[in-house]
Amino acid sequence: MLRVLLKGLPKPGVGTQIARYSSIPAPKTSPEILYTGIFINNEWHKSIGGKVFPTLNPANEQVIAEIQQGQKADIDAAVGAARDAFKLGSPWRRMDASKRGQLLYRLADLMERDRVYLASLETLDNGKPYFMSYNVDVPMAINNLRYYAGWADKNHGKVIPMDGEFFVYTRHEPVGVCGQIIPWNFPILMAAWKFGPALATGNTIVLKPAEQTSLTALYMAQLVKEAGFPPGVVNVVPGFGDAGAALVEHNDVDKVAFTGSTEVGKKIQQGAGLSNLKRTTLELGGKSPNIILSDADMKHAVETSHFGLFFNMGQCCCAGSRTFIEDKIYDEFVERSAERAKKRTVGNPFDLTTEHGPQVDKAQYDKILSLIDTGKKQGAKLVAGGKKYEGLPGYFIEPTVFADVKDDMTIAREEIFGPVQQLIRFKSLDEVIERANQSEYGLAAAVFSNDIDKVNYLVQGLRAGTVWVNTYNVLSAQAPFGGYKMSGHGRENGEYGLQAYTEVKSVITRIPVKNS
Repeated sequence: MLRVLLKGLPKPGVGTQIARYSSIPAPKTSPEILYTGIFINNEWHKSIGGKVFPTLNPANEQVIAEIQQGQKADIDAAVGAARDAFKLGSPWRRMDASKRGQLLYRLADLMERDRVYLASLETLDNGKPYFMSYNVDVPMAINNLRYYAGWADKNHGKVIPMDGEFFVYTRHEPVGVCGQIIPWNFPILMAAWKFGPALATGNTIVLKPAEQTSLTALYMAQLVKEAGFPPGVVNVVPGFGDAGAALVEHNDVDKVAFTGSTEVGKKIQQGAGLSNLKRTTLELGGKSPNIILSDADMKHAVETSHFGLFFNMGQCCCAGSRTFIEDKIYDEFVERSAERAKKRTVGNPFDLTTEHGPQVDKAQYDKILSLIDTGKKQGAKLVAGGKKYEGLPGYFIEPTVFADVKDDMTIAREEIFGPVQQLIRFKSLDEVIERANQSEYGLAAAVFSNDIDKVNYLVQGLRAGTVWVNTYNVLSAQAPFGGYKMSGHGRENGEYGLQAYTEVKSVITRIPVKNS
């Protein structure tokens, strides 16, 4: 869906004139900040502890707003509201399933109404180009809510034939109170990925957005109220890791859904087990292999691999960060990839010709530059970029390409989560399968080839939750997404995404038999 949404739009960075973007409404470069509080029971609150924290514009390091800092007491209040809203007999539990779907449709409609504002707010708070916020993040979030709205009255159990004089059927019931923790790289889209299946199946929510990018989640909370959801069904508590930990460990939370780093995911799994053994779904890190065979369309493979790594400034869990190129075409691929990276337009994210904005914050910026230095020291060949982008304030890094990367180098093993492409040489299919799988991650992979037999062989051999063929970053509400190994467990999106939010109850009834 991501690639589909971008199809046919003019590509920035290749001499495009601003007039060609006339179909895209102008952004609000200084959107009014309307909501910075804690959202509980459809009302706005200040933090119980009285703390606030700043959210920064990563393009200039200036404070956008002060946000109320939720902590354990605020989490307790939000969970209590969600628990009350989930009680049997509450308006939410008595609501027809089709009505839940109508509310999700209404929420999506309100987001579409405010699409320019939401995209502008996302760009301001996150740093991603407005061109992408408007054409990718917001419409994909809307599509996800509409997809799950359609599922609300269609997720049902079965009648099962059973030996003996019994009538058996299953009920799909909501799990209960769901703690949802989302990352900073796709804030509005990740909120929609969490809201959709949970609300369609009748659960209640306490959402903890990333501290770097809370503004769009808070605005969505107000739209939840405007759409007509009952109080307590959706609660949003901004804050730091202590708020997330309090949510994970709360005994009245029945399920936790987390998207973020593997390091934090491990802590969440442990915290969930130490409390009430709540179920968890974890969508974690990646170091995805992108395999280019010698028969692939070179121009297409170079451009799509560039997009697969540098989209969103490399801040994608499924980024194609290990690009394996068959030996015969390696040198040409390296040359073309370096040339493309050097032409990538870096600048003000509100400029419609900008492809590449800043990294989200200083911690991420410093980490990426440190890993680039490590790559140089360990012998990788720097062929493009490699340092801070000069001439701009904020957290801008040059699009960077390394060639001659070896499997044991730090940049080939660790998730950089930044604009650093690694180009790796291989000779045979069996070799590249083994090397591609020599990673603790297994989120995604890709194969570029026109030989269907080779493609099928590689697809079967790669241990990853998603494998793209001759494309990259094609994501949609209908297709499940999640990983193998240390990339997490469970699936989001599609029919599979409903499973984590429902309990299956068997109802077995004895059928009396009259004596003749």
